[in-house]
Amino acid sequence: MSVDGRRLALAFPQTYMNDSGRSVAPLVRRYGIEDLSRLVVVHDELDLPLGVVRVKSGGGLAGHNGLRSIKAHLHSDAFARVRIGIGKPPGGKERGADHVLRTPSKAVRRELEVSIETAADAVECILVEGLPVAQNRFNIAIRD
Repeated sequence: MSVDGRRLALAFPQTYMNDSGRSVAPLVRRYGIEDLSRLVVVHDELDLPLGVVRVKSGGGLAGHNGLRSIKAHLHSDAFARVRIGIGKPPGGKERGADHVLRTPSKAVRRELEVSIETAADAVECILVEGLPVAQNRFNIAIRD
């Protein structure tokens, strides 16, 4: 696939989320990605409110086991991330697994659909205009 004349490979790992690195590492090798800033991982984020999308490069893992697996398999966390906010579960982060695995309500599902479209726009922006532009465009202040 190409976007604006640039090659783009999309992958949806078939491993469990906690083992995402087992899928990502072979793809990085297959496509010859030496500069990990060219790898964009789209993932859910408990630390962001539902519906908020943010772009970042490297940094902490915020307890996300999928990111931990990717970092372990790539021996680096220098990849770009598009974070889709799902909000903290009632009862705190320790209830995170239940929160991400339960079926969302219709209202939450609608909000997530919009977030996923925004995340796709962010990936396209990273590819075409670069990470700094995407960060400026998508990392606006959280509105109350």
